[in-house]
Amino acid sequence: MSAGPGLFGIVNITEDSFSDGGRYLAPAVALAHAGRLAAYGADVLDIGAAASNPDASPVSPETEIARLTPVVAVLKQDGYRISVDSCATETQRWALAQGVDYLNDIGGFSAPEFYPELAAASATLIVMHAVGQGGTATELITPEAIFERILRFFDKRLDALIGAGIRRDRLILDPGMGFFLGSNPDVSLMVLRRLGELKAAFNLPLLVSVSRKSFLRRITGRSPSEAGAATLAAELFAVRWGADYIRTHDPGALKDALSVLSALDGMGCRA
Repeated sequence: MSAGPGLFGIVNITEDSFSDGGRYLAPAVALAHAGRLAAYGADVLDIGAAASNPDASPVSPETEIARLTPVVAVLKQDGYRISVDSCATETQRWALAQGVDYLNDIGGFSAPEFYPELAAASATLIVMHAVGQGGTATELITPEAIFERILRFFDKRLDALIGAGIRRDRLILDPGMGFFLGSNPDVSLMVLRRLGELKAAFNLPLLVSVSRKSFLRRITGRSPSEAGAATLAAELFAVRWGADYIRTHDPGALKDALSVLSALDGMGCRA
């Protein structure tokens, strides 16, 4: 990993992801995109084959695996660190067999019957909290209620995972952002402001994924393709308040911004 937060570059091999659905379905195009993300500073390539936005069509594990197979095979051969983004047990089992470095589950690994296989594997697990069952939600959750809900979720899920023999040092926590926290954009802002508390509560690494999310677009009035500046501001805030990993569409912009901040911090202040 590079100095500072680890950067996960987003590779969506999907038809209907909210910001880039359909752009990278062809394996050659997905591979070219992944190579660009790595060249611009992504430490890990986070590859997903099923969109999770509220309007996305369901995708079977068989389709996920068919989309992932040619891309993961080449990237593994070329020595990249790979994360597979899926909440389907069948897809996760396939990914472990490929030797991927991370499993990223928006459902937070909700299938206890799979835990023995997870315990026997070596991949790092990104355990995400979401209000909806296995994905995004349109229900309204208040900022006052969400933080306690996140704490309860991680308390229970960590007990189950660690109790099943999964080592604590293989776990990364993701509190969820945007529609994963419901339809109220203020909830995501509040969670970002309390990242330090969340990290202190569990003493585990945090991953934050705000890239092009709806709550930022609602604040700025921008489309997903125009949300770069808003994304960067939120990502820098997350790093300042304890995020160990950032999952992003634009690792180059974040890496540059972090380099400038590091240089300025190193100079100190003059009266």
